[in-house]
Order: sequence, then C-alpha cells, then structure tokens
Amino acid sequence: MSLPCLSIKDTKAFYVNGVGATMGRHTQNWIDINLFGHQLTFIKAAKFDFNNPNYVFEGKILPAFHFGVIVDSIVWKNIYNKLQDSGLELVTESTFLEGKIGQHKSFFVQDPNGYMLEFKCFKKPTETFKQ
Repeated sequence: MSLPCLSIKDTKAFYVNGVGATMGRHTQNWIDINLFGHQLTFIKAAKFDFNNPNYVFEGKILPAFHFGVIVDSIVWKNIYNKLQDSGLELVTESTFLEGKIGQHKSFFVQDPNGYMLEFKCFKKPTETFKQ
C-alpha cells in the first residue's frame, strides 16, 4: 500500500520506534516500511483532506477508513502495551465475532498522518478469511 504522509521523520518514528516495524528503502521524500511482512510506502505530500466516516460493528463505532495488520496474539499484546505505555490514544481493545467464525481481538491507533491502523489477532488463524 502506498500512502501520502506529512512527515517522513514522524512516520518513521511511529512505525519503527512505536510499532516495531522495520525500515526498508528510503529517500528524503519516501520511505518503505516492513509492517510484519506487509509493505507500506509513505510519500511526502501536501496535507490531504480525507473524509473519515465511521460505521457501527457489533455495537462499536469504528473508523471506516483504515487498514488492518494481522499478527499473532503475543505480537498483538506487545504492540498494544508498547503503544499504550507511550501515551498514544488507542481505540480500546475489543473482541469481535465472539463465539463465531473469525473471532478476533482488535484495537485501532492513529499514525502521525491521520491514518487509522487496526491491529488484530484471530483466535483461530485458519479462520482469518473464512465467512
């Protein structure tokens, strides 16, 4: 995924130092991030005006414009604790589809560009894409 960003420095600090991702190729105007095996490219750009509507899922208001990262439960808890300890505002940990196919724990955090990341771990990883 390639997305515009406001600051390469702040984006790198959030993803590498905050989340624990690794940095890939980069210049002054763009950076590749290895987010647990998923490539994100951020390109320095002027401020974008995104309309971020919300939606309701299982009684919780969630950001419609976000991207998700699937990790195992240990990595999930480590990231959650690290971000919570850093003082970032997290959308509280929730369990979705409890007792159903695809049960997972999830939390959201906003990066310095205004993008919402959803970190999730599935109770049964084999059910990640099952309906």
